[in-house]
Amino acid sequence: VQLQASGGGLVQAGGSLRLSCAASGEIFSNYHMDWYRQAPGKERELVATVTAGGATNYVDSVRGRFTISRDNSKHTVSLEMNSLKPEDTAVYYCHAHNKFRSVDYWGQGTLVTVSS
Repeated sequence: VQLQASGGGLVQAGGSLRLSCAASGEIFSNYHMDWYRQAPGKERELVATVTAGGATNYVDSVRGRFTISRDNSKHTVSLEMNSLKPEDTAVYYCHAHNKFRSVDYWGQGTLVTVSS
């Protein structure tokens, strides 16, 4: 699976951004999809998950502000980010893990910068 993330950029606090990740190479619907982020000097953290079946989960710090969704027909996963805060500044990575096998893939990352 190849993952191509896009949509990062610079936004003021309180603003919104939408990240997208396009997947190719295998059956997209067999994969749980995640967004991770890594801020400078910090470990990579799981931000949001949408399972192959469509269930979603979020880290507490973004719940209510971010929405993850997938479109199996277009092989895409998106992360709608609202009410952005400076602490959301990070490189955001798309991640796919197969629901049948211990196989996972990472996208290249897209930078989100939130200014105060």
